[in-house]
Amino acid sequence: MDSQAKPTLSANPPKRSRKIVGSVIAIAVMAALGGLAWHLTHQPAGGAPGAQGPGGPGPGGPGGPGGAGGGRRMPATTVGVATAEKADVPVTLEALGTVTAAATTTVRPQVSGILQSVLFKEGQMVKAGQVLAQIDPRQFEMALMQATGTRQRDEAQLENARLTLNRYRTLLTQDSIARQDVDTQAALVKQLEGTVLTDKAAEGTARLNLGYTKVVAPISGRVGLRVVDIGNLVSSSDTGGLAVITQLSPIDVEFSIPQDSVPAVAQRVNDGAALPALALDRTRTATLDSGAFKAMDNQIDTQTGTVKAKARFNNAKLALFPSQFVNVRLELNTVKDAVMVPVNALRHGNNGDFVYVLKEDKTVTVRPVKRGVATVDKVQITEGLKLGEQVITEGADRLKEGAKVTLPGQGGQGGWGGKGKGGDHAGGWKGKRDGAAAGEGAGGTPGATAASAASAPAGEAPSTEHRRRNKEGAAQQ
Repeated sequence: MDSQAKPTLSANPPKRSRKIVGSVIAIAVMAALGGLAWHLTHQPAGGAPGAQGPGGPGPGGPGGPGGAGGGRRMPATTVGVATAEKADVPVTLEALGTVTAAATTTVRPQVSGILQSVLFKEGQMVKAGQVLAQIDPRQFEMALMQATGTRQRDEAQLENARLTLNRYRTLLTQDSIARQDVDTQAALVKQLEGTVLTDKAAEGTARLNLGYTKVVAPISGRVGLRVVDIGNLVSSSDTGGLAVITQLSPIDVEFSIPQDSVPAVAQRVNDGAALPALALDRTRTATLDSGAFKAMDNQIDTQTGTVKAKARFNNAKLALFPSQFVNVRLELNTVKDAVMVPVNALRHGNNGDFVYVLKEDKTVTVRPVKRGVATVDKVQITEGLKLGEQVITEGADRLKEGAKVTLPGQGGQGGWGGKGKGGDHAGGWKGKRDGAAAGEGAGGTPGATAASAASAPAGEAPSTEHRRRNKEGAAQQ
């Protein structure tokens, strides 16, 4: 029994030692993977794993970490740049406006009568003085004839009275008639002259009424829908009239100006400047018509804090329609030779606006600036930036004072896969792979185990593989 127990005691220690060695290796591999994961997830923003500076290749390359140049450098950030340019910038004011007709008239007959004919089509463009409708003129022709006859009769009486007055005056010089008779005849002549004048006025009124039987367009514009049909009795008291004419050319657009912009607009108007205006569609992409500023109201609306204004447009293409909503762009002034940069180059900090300026050594510096007028994609820099300087437009969130940058399309210092001075091995990931390959075989089986564990998926525990291999080795022994 003692001889059988001794082999059992001598066999247990080697198995236990193998388990311990396997556990130590598994723990070491897990620690290495954890360190590698931490290193990869804590790379600086904008850099790349294995980035290197001019001193040499990244980790895994010749010369060890940091390359031949010594210590590890922060990787450069790839950024986008733009050059400060000179341009003439228009200072504009935009507002929502409503198209209003320059004149709108309801066509009503000025005399009463039966509507005989309508000489226009609905929606037709008409000119001032064009005949639109005809009212039965017969009764007005008779009234004119009657007024003409009365005038002729009274004129004949006046002529007879004047002849009699002349005879009386001749007899008065001969002392053959009393002066009272001469004065009476002279008064009769004046009375008949007044009667004739009244008859002429009545005749003129009758002639006007006859002319009013032809209803004409008072203004030029577009006729609306017809209100009255042929055969109806129409009069000047009809509310709807015959039709409505709206003047479309020229046409006005009413809009509101903020009270803060009123002084600038008033100053330009007082200087006699013509302020160009554009009428845009709802999407602000298509220009409907171009015109000029016309007038501004004399008081501010206390509820909205704005002032009503009006711009006039020629509307030759009839693109503007009454009561249409449009966007108005009023050009107040033009800034000459302004220093312009893209909008995304301007940054905002606790101390105000600033930009990142690219220097000749591919580093950036923070430059405080003051902004001016802005367009859709560019902004004016009034102070702090010179013409021709380059500013950072993309990637500025990862920068600080003195940061090293690289431009797109250039061989990057600290870029992915860059070569160092110490050899031909690529930096970055290639250096890491070369380092792993160099370790393989040098450490025997543990080195191979580490390489296989490093290539395993992150979600798979490497210790499981080691336990399985240790159990297989123990079973074989």
